[in-house]
Amino acid sequence: MKSIISSICTLFMVFWIQVVSGQQGFKNPIIKGFNPDPSICRVGDDFYLVTSSFEYFPGLPIYHSKDLVNWEQIGHCLTRGSQLQLQKAQSSGGLYAPSIRYHDGLFYVICTNVSDKGNFYCTAENPVGPWSDPIWVDIKSIDPDIFWDEDGKSYFVTQGDEGIRVTEIELSSGKVLSDEKLVWAGTGGRFPEAPHIYRKDGYYYLLLGEGGTEYAHSASIGRSRSIWGPYEASPLNPILTHSNRMGQGSPIQGVGHADFIQAADGSWWTVFLGFRVTQPYNYYHVLGRETFLAPVSWPKNGWPQVNGNGIIQLDMDVATLPKKPFATLAVRDDFKGENFGVQWQYLRNPDSLNYSLSERIGSLRMQSSAATLNETRTLSFIGRRQTEHDFQASTALELISDTDHEEAGMTLLQTNSHHYDFFLRRKAKGYVLQVRAVVGSLNYIVAEKEIWSNKVELKIKGTALSYQFGYVDTKSGLFSPLGELDTRYLSTEVAGGFTGVMIGLYTTSNGHKTKAKVFYDWFDYKASS
Repeated sequence: MKSIISSICTLFMVFWIQVVSGQQGFKNPIIKGFNPDPSICRVGDDFYLVTSSFEYFPGLPIYHSKDLVNWEQIGHCLTRGSQLQLQKAQSSGGLYAPSIRYHDGLFYVICTNVSDKGNFYCTAENPVGPWSDPIWVDIKSIDPDIFWDEDGKSYFVTQGDEGIRVTEIELSSGKVLSDEKLVWAGTGGRFPEAPHIYRKDGYYYLLLGEGGTEYAHSASIGRSRSIWGPYEASPLNPILTHSNRMGQGSPIQGVGHADFIQAADGSWWTVFLGFRVTQPYNYYHVLGRETFLAPVSWPKNGWPQVNGNGIIQLDMDVATLPKKPFATLAVRDDFKGENFGVQWQYLRNPDSLNYSLSERIGSLRMQSSAATLNETRTLSFIGRRQTEHDFQASTALELISDTDHEEAGMTLLQTNSHHYDFFLRRKAKGYVLQVRAVVGSLNYIVAEKEIWSNKVELKIKGTALSYQFGYVDTKSGLFSPLGELDTRYLSTEVAGGFTGVMIGLYTTSNGHKTKAKVFYDWFDYKASS
């Protein structure tokens, strides 16, 4: 009996320690798939985070968390055409490196649209929205953040070619009140960028990224008694990097572009970008840059250290805040709502007439457009992020078409010049399924199969090394494989750019006038891990 009581007491103590001191361990990345350049703020016990979205619309996804580990997407900052013009955006154009802050009852998202007027910020009382139209700031450098000093002044902190700049601004109008001043060029690494300033223990701490957002990426920090500098570099720099012997074998590479946050319990944390390389290549990545988390030790009057030695793991064995998970996103989207889920995005500004969730209840109707996936103009496409190397995606579609040049299906899109397409089109009096690879100047049909119907179920299975394409014939009900392609040709190392693979639904008439349309009955996405 005593042993039973003792065991119960021990279990209770373990539970109590977890409740009081936090819980142990979490898995990186905390936000998977193409979610780079994270920035974070806290209001009470709630955390909010924003990431870059480049040429995709709506722009700048907003995430919410109670524990820093579990996140749910609550919307986007830029949801209206008056806020976001992307018609001229090339692949990896558009929105770069946002920051999110909270000040005097308002949320601020600060960003650069490199395909429009440059730097801006938007405000909202609720991070779900609605957000204001942009307040433009006439400063030509990028990666902006706003810092509010104790004297009430507001400053823009940005990246210039030679280093980090600080400029005083008028918050209500965005008017520039001082010249841009170079305050720190960093530690000597190339592309000093992603600046954030924090006030702590009488110092201004300036955090920045160096090395370029690739394998040599890192985060470094300096401090000064004045916001204008000079800034003294930390002797621990770089405080975060895998571009060294300790990090070279990690499945996580390119870590950097960090932002700090202090939780209500006084603990410090950092969110930052990195990417997961595909095994066994160890050099290619297709998911894009993702959002990671690590603890920060920051003693009074001292220098911050990230995870002890600046090295991060997929499985982080550290104490966390008490876990408060959200419900996971459903595998199936049956298109029964009035609006698309927040996981879906268009490629550039959409023509709203091309999409309907009400023409056939329980289906997405997409009108075909003349523009193709190879072009940087408005086309008929919606997509969601590939979040794991191992996944399955499928959809059931019906194509209403009169001519051979009209097609509809699924695409794995890295850039306009690098994508794999799996589609149905009319051929004479029947139909044909085709798998197409577009890799730079190479554009060819990999596999095809004639079928009898304009209705078909398409399936794509992804692994670290390959994408496999297959279909279910609606007449026989049998699944048949059709083709397979190597993942590496959709990697950032091959395609270039700053995004990750998007799994899309699309339709095009390939440059011809068209009345074709397609009905998608549902879309499934299931990650294997």
